[in-house]
Amino acid sequence: MESAWVQGGDGWTAIDPDGVLPLLAAPEPPAAWVHVDSVDLLADAARQAGVPESAVRRATTGGVGDDPRHPQLRRLPGGGKYLVSSTLVYDDTTRDVRTGTWATLVVDEVTITAEEGDARLLDEVLEHLQDADHLPPDRGSHVFAATLAALVHRAGVVEQGIGEAVADVERVVFTPDVADPAEVVYDLKREIAEARRGLVPLLAAFPELVAEQEDSERETRTMRWMRRLDTALSKVDRHLDSHDSLLGDMLAVHLSRVSVQQNEDMRKISAWAAIIAVPTLVAGIYGMNFDHMPELHWLLGYPAALVLMGAAAGTLYRLFRRSRWL
Repeated sequence: MESAWVQGGDGWTAIDPDGVLPLLAAPEPPAAWVHVDSVDLLADAARQAGVPESAVRRATTGGVGDDPRHPQLRRLPGGGKYLVSSTLVYDDTTRDVRTGTWATLVVDEVTITAEEGDARLLDEVLEHLQDADHLPPDRGSHVFAATLAALVHRAGVVEQGIGEAVADVERVVFTPDVADPAEVVYDLKREIAEARRGLVPLLAAFPELVAEQEDSERETRTMRWMRRLDTALSKVDRHLDSHDSLLGDMLAVHLSRVSVQQNEDMRKISAWAAIIAVPTLVAGIYGMNFDHMPELHWLLGYPAALVLMGAAAGTLYRLFRRSRWL
């Protein structure tokens, strides 16, 4: 399914996708935007919108491993851009980070976008387009800029959700009733790794985009805007790294507690084994029943053996209690 918008005096207005090409053929064509539901449909939508075939081929073919969904930023002839980035969604219930794909093709004042996954980034891009004051002055870059803002904002939302989950996990790790908090920590560390992998393309693309604006002295407003987004994205990445480090520290503390608990258990087991070994030793000796054991003929031999075993076990018990082994 295709959707289309054109920019007019009242902002971006939705139109029939079939009406985009006639508008672009007008003497003063407006900025146009076409959105499709699959990356595979992006090339056809671009051709139908009048994007030159050379730009379409340059953008959609010859990628890394010939995979059109591979995150990338390409420069196109005439100043066009093609960006493919991962979208992030965080589920508070399952603590899962899910990724999708967003592709943006910009040639002159025509923008073609495609989205896959359940991030629903399109709605957020439309919201950013409603506030044109925060967008670059070049109207042909409005959708591209709104896309970058939406991607960065969504990454920030995911980071906040992960931060709250890390705080919850911290309480779980130090709760003695939890059977295996290490599994919870590992699961969340895996989701953080998923989120950081999704940010890699943007982190790699932003320095190049900022450098491009720095080369153009007249685009100072765009340059400042790009720098703010770059700073916000770097901050999100640093926070994710901090969350990951904190989880690593939690895991180390948990393993240390487990090790200490195991040592205490081993000391208790060793202490009780030593206490039981003494009466076992005495009983083993007297159980041999040799003929030349005078204690076997004593009237008080049996009670004396019991007293000896009890006294030895009691003495060891007091010694282990004093040394805090029991």
